[in-house]
Amino acid sequence: MTDPATSRAVVPAAPDASDEPAAQRRALRAIATLEAFKGLVAAVAAVGLLHLLDHDLHAMAEALIGHVGLDPGGHYPTLLLHYADVVQDTQRRQLMLTAAAYVLVRWTEAWGLWHQRAWGEWLGALSGAVYVPFELRHLLHRPTLGAAAIVAANLAVVAYLGWRLWRRRTLGLQANVPP
Repeated sequence: MTDPATSRAVVPAAPDASDEPAAQRRALRAIATLEAFKGLVAAVAAVGLLHLLDHDLHAMAEALIGHVGLDPGGHYPTLLLHYADVVQDTQRRQLMLTAAAYVLVRWTEAWGLWHQRAWGEWLGALSGAVYVPFELRHLLHRPTLGAAAIVAANLAVVAYLGWRLWRRRTLGLQANVPP
């Protein structure tokens, strides 16, 4: 096709992220909100854990198990006691750096998804896919409705973001065009 005023060939512009339907933007923003919330929960948990490290976590876990009336030899109470000891022995700096890195990744991913950035979709798809083998293993060893729901939700998010990346590539969408 040529522009009659200049007699030059006109090349149609590649579609960009602003051409996306509202439902797809809402889906991305819902995933972004979930990721931001996960980051917030991790930040609050890290601060709470930091304050708990000044106390005897093993004794607190034993008191909680006794208060709730659980069998101290049961699977979950044993895990709680084990991880109370592990966390107590962990270096504060290492714990806080790990938590800060996790929160930073979650919030960065949320920002990228909210603003429809390709790198945000890549980060979301990859970080979600990392958990799938562990979630599947947990589901196979301890099948519950909750575990199945978590696996299904994570697979849906990874599949959706993967589909968006595939679509972006096949349609030639520009990688980082804001809406």
